Order: sequence, then C-alpha cells, then structure tokens
Amino acid sequence: MSEIEEAPKGLLRGEDGVCTCWWHGGDPFYKDYHDKEWGRPVFNDQRLFEKICLEGFQSGLSWITILRKRENFRSAFAAFDFEKVALFDENDVERLVHDAGIVRHRGKINSTINNAKRALELREEFGSLAKYFWSWEPGADERPEKADYEALSALGKTVTSTKLSKDLKKRGWSFVGPTTVYAFMQAMGMVNDHVEGCAFREVVEAARSAAERP
Repeated sequence: MSEIEEAPKGLLRGEDGVCTCWWHGGDPFYKDYHDKEWGRPVFNDQRLFEKICLEGFQSGLSWITILRKRENFRSAFAAFDFEKVALFDENDVERLVHDAGIVRHRGKINSTINNAKRALELREEFGSLAKYFWSWEPGADERPEKADYEALSALGKTVTSTKLSKDLKKRGWSFVGPTTVYAFMQAMGMVNDHVEGCAFREVVEAARSAAERP
C-alpha cells in the first residue's frame, strides 16, 4: 500500500509523514502554494484584485495552469495595480492577446481591464477592496459542521458566493460567477477549506483568528 493510500481520504501523506490536502497532488510547486499561501487572510487591495482576476482566468482551466503562469500575468498586467490596468487601451489588449506567457483569451483580458475600472469605483465607495470583500465573510452557520473531504469537495459555490457574485455583476464586474467567487473566497482566506487532518488547517485558522478585519 502506498503512502498516499494510507492517508485518510482527502489527504496526502508526504515523505515526512505530514498530511496535507489532496488537491496539490504532491507537485512541489503546487504544494508550496497550498502550504504557504492558500487560505491565508489577504487584506492588500492589489493582491485581492490579482486573486479575483486570476480566478476569472482559471475558469475552464486547471488552477495549476494559472499558478505556473502567475509571474507572467503579473508582468503583463502591471502587477495587477488596478489604477494602471484601468488605463489599458486597445493596444494593450492586442499586446496581451499575443502574449504567449498568459492565457490569451480576449474576453478574459477585456474583463480584467473592465474589472480594474470597477475596482476603482468599489474603492471609492467603500474605502478599500478589502473592506468590501471582507464584509461578505460568512458566519459559522453557513460553514460545514465537519470540514472533511466529503463536505469540502462538494462546496463548488455557497449562498454567500452566489450573493457576492450577483452584487459584483450588478456593479459591472465580469467573469465573477458563484464558483469563481467561492474559489476566490477560499484563496484569500475568507473561509478556511483546508481539510481536517491537514497540517495547515490550524495554522490558517490561527492566522484568520489573529487577523484584524478592515
């Protein structure tokens, strides 16, 4: 029986005997993202904008594909400084459509530029993107009683991600469907979806508990 088979369902056991969530598949690059970034609370507006844009680019693709291209995306989109991206014009769109280092999807590229403009409006209204997004943090009543593989793998979208998606669309954002928004919520630490038994679940929960909401 292999090490992976010996681990509880939804977990992978590394050579060091430590169990982590299953979805990184043991890929060192992907595991590093899981261990050091995924689920940690984010309050920086530029990073939040990056995360929601990259989740939009991920639609229809695997996240590891986007993650491997993230530095290219950062170079292409001015490090996701939405003040700069909001000024992109048709010349920038054509440049990006021909940039082999990113996902060359014209609709998603245009969406990112549009969403940068909407992000400026959101910041003007709420003071920061962080204040707006974190106001949607779901209560304990919406979270699964047990954060096991069965419960968490079934959470493609939630009541809150659906409501947040509708609100963003009402404000003119695009490529922000309920599933994309929930993936964003997971990535930026609004929820902790590390599986019970994962060595990083309590680490992330401690970070969330200590974090000061805007």
